[in-house]
Amino acid sequence: MPTGTTKGRKLKADIAIIGGSGLYHMNGLTNLKEIRVTTPFGKPSDSIILGSFEGLNIAFLARHGRGHRIPPSSINYRANIHALKSLGVSRVFSVSAVGSMKEHIRPGDFVLPDQFIDRTTQRLSTFFDQGIVAHVAFADPLCPTLSSLFWKASQKVSVKVHRPGTYLCMEGPQFSTRAESLLYRKWGVDVIGMTNLTEAKLAREAELCYATLALVTDYDCWHETEDAVSVGAILDIMHKNVETAKQVLHQVLNLTKGLGPCACQTALKHAIITPLTRISPALKKRYHVLLQRQLLITRQTKKR
Repeated sequence: MPTGTTKGRKLKADIAIIGGSGLYHMNGLTNLKEIRVTTPFGKPSDSIILGSFEGLNIAFLARHGRGHRIPPSSINYRANIHALKSLGVSRVFSVSAVGSMKEHIRPGDFVLPDQFIDRTTQRLSTFFDQGIVAHVAFADPLCPTLSSLFWKASQKVSVKVHRPGTYLCMEGPQFSTRAESLLYRKWGVDVIGMTNLTEAKLAREAELCYATLALVTDYDCWHETEDAVSVGAILDIMHKNVETAKQVLHQVLNLTKGLGPCACQTALKHAIITPLTRISPALKKRYHVLLQRQLLITRQTKKR
């Protein structure tokens, strides 16, 4: 649960921003509060920054921790998403650095993916691993409404944006071998990264709308006339990308005002296979934040 309160009420947020490589804080927020959130799944990557933006309550979380302390495979994705859900967040905008797998998607461009391919092997990518089985629909892994808002917002900023696209999520932290990179090219993927698919899976289970703004920093290692990917080259482009991404985020936050309900926010409606009446009190406590709507329906049914 969140450790911070204000005037007797729990601190809450409507929208979350998860910042990736280079994006460790969000400009333009007022009434800032930094809170630590504990979850049944451990500690999030960092404290969560709460603030106001044009009447919206915003939560910001640095995916790798401030100072970039946590590699992709060691991020506690479950704690990150659970912490945001516990604050009342319903929509998550994610920003992350990626490599381009196509000639026309150049370093410095942005991509709005609509699909993923999973090449991870070490991640915990479901909340439902203890006593509850759930199978959420994931054919369309990103929220189309939030992706459209990202698209509209990017048109107001001087940056080239590509959509749709397929994001291949690799384990890392090493970059691809040249053979792997060439194989992924044959698969037709557009960008390669190390984080967003795991977030998207957990966001869907948490019934959160989730969309990705992918910032292209390099050509991976497939490109014959470009140097193989290096951290130095990535950092130069990443710093420029991050400043542009902040402008897009300011625009997209304004566009979220007045949004109605979304199908993402009822993703568990037909996904839970285990009868809720068979779930122990201890598990109900563990999963309360994620299943509060379903548990409320069960209690109301019993009263009839």
